[in-house]
Amino acid sequence: MVKIALDVMGGDNAPQAPILGGVEALKTDSELYIYFVGPVQAIKEQLSKLDIEKLEGRYEIIDAQEVITNDDKPVEAVRRKKDSSLVKAVTLVKEGKANSVVTAGNTGAFMAAGYFILGRIKGISRPALAPIFPAQGGKHTVVLDIGANMDATAENLLQYGKMGSIYAQRVFNIKNPKVGLLNVGVEEGKGNEVTKAAYDLLKNDPSINFIGNVEARDVPMGVADVIVCDGFVGNVMLKFMEGLASSIFASLKEELTRGVFRTIGAMLLKPAFKDFKKKMDYSEHGGAPLLGVKGACIKSHGSSDAKAIKNAILKQGKGMIEVLEKFNEGI
Repeated sequence: MVKIALDVMGGDNAPQAPILGGVEALKTDSELYIYFVGPVQAIKEQLSKLDIEKLEGRYEIIDAQEVITNDDKPVEAVRRKKDSSLVKAVTLVKEGKANSVVTAGNTGAFMAAGYFILGRIKGISRPALAPIFPAQGGKHTVVLDIGANMDATAENLLQYGKMGSIYAQRVFNIKNPKVGLLNVGVEEGKGNEVTKAAYDLLKNDPSINFIGNVEARDVPMGVADVIVCDGFVGNVMLKFMEGLASSIFASLKEELTRGVFRTIGAMLLKPAFKDFKKKMDYSEHGGAPLLGVKGACIKSHGSSDAKAIKNAILKQGKGMIEVLEKFNEGI
């Protein structure tokens, strides 16, 4: 049985969304066990509203009276708020009681908790968040980092390339993943001093199938299986793409409902639009793994709803356990 530590106080929709998502995950997967970590009364109140009679013996409430908010300073909060839901959830993985942890809470604090409580795997100096971006032709691109570290050295980017390659191999069964370096141009010699140095390191590492620089417009084209960048650039790109996708869907809906004939055509195309929206919806993947720490850590979007939390548990929380077997050998 796979055991998941769920931080129910993380995210904009806590504790309702995490708890509902956790319950839905339990109903979907009979081999799942969940630790609901947070204030006991709040958790019991939410669970009392749900149909959980058949789930007895497959979950446990872990009391945590403190909450790490987005206004807290990450490192200070992890050290000071020992009774927080985030710290206690990560600690369950450290103690071996849980196989992985899922949270939609403070990204910096989650990274700090993974770093200080679980420790880094051999050969990695800074962990990275690695979400899956949809690409043309049904492909997927792993992008790291998208926010764990705002700044990165050339050595960090090299390590991201190695971690991303292993992740793509294990998750998508890609034998020799293509790795690209996000830059302002595809020519060698482009970029700032960090990306120039990273280019040389990636190019000369035989363990990486490095294809050179890629531009942001190449990400949804699927030109690379893995793309590396620092957390500042990655986070800006992620949120721009989320906003662009929402804008496209809103504009399409507006145009396709303008007039009777367009509405009829839209009804005929509804299945195609539904499939397209599903590919672009971040909640389908649920979250991004924090690669580089000694434990399966999954970070969900701060605005995650129950569906996103459910998928983070089922698609990432369980999947990362197998991936870690390879990471534990060191990079």
